[in-house]
Amino acid sequence: MEKPTENCESSECFPAKVANLNRRDFLFGSGAAVISISLPMIGQADVIRKEYPRKKIGKLSELNTNKPIAFRYPWDHENAENYLVKLKETAGGGIGKEKNVVAFNGLCTHQGATLSGDFDAEEGIAGPCSMHWTTFDLTRHGMVITGHATASLPQIMLEPEGDDIYAVGIQGLVFGFHDNLVQPE
Repeated sequence: MEKPTENCESSECFPAKVANLNRRDFLFGSGAAVISISLPMIGQADVIRKEYPRKKIGKLSELNTNKPIAFRYPWDHENAENYLVKLKETAGGGIGKEKNVVAFNGLCTHQGATLSGDFDAEEGIAGPCSMHWTTFDLTRHGMVITGHATASLPQIMLEPEGDDIYAVGIQGLVFGFHDNLVQPE
């Protein structure tokens, strides 16, 4: 096939004519395409929602600031060691009158080292992890403050019922597992 010459305007040089598309038409068409692709997916987030067991883990009246209470949830396994702690300030996902009662899994999300209940309610932090000194902000859903971890501590979702505290779910993935609800061996 020969290269087209500079002055070539015949259909032999360019068999198909390129559509005359301005910027406005391009953006409108792109937006319409994105919307038409997205519409079937609306509402599907509920499909992957998991149902966790509801388990009583303590009483609001028995909690003391900076005295974590260990419990296992959602299964009885060493990696499901969690801590219920009352902080001195309001926390994301907190329950109780002051919204300062939270619970978190006790494994660092970097390499799974145990935090051994090392919580500082005064500062609202967990850690540092014994392996690489990662610390987590318990007032902000277990977000990483410093260290090698790249994921927040899995937060145990709590529901109060009178004075009783129930664990009802987990926000985040427990270290070392592909699914929080699959019973480890």
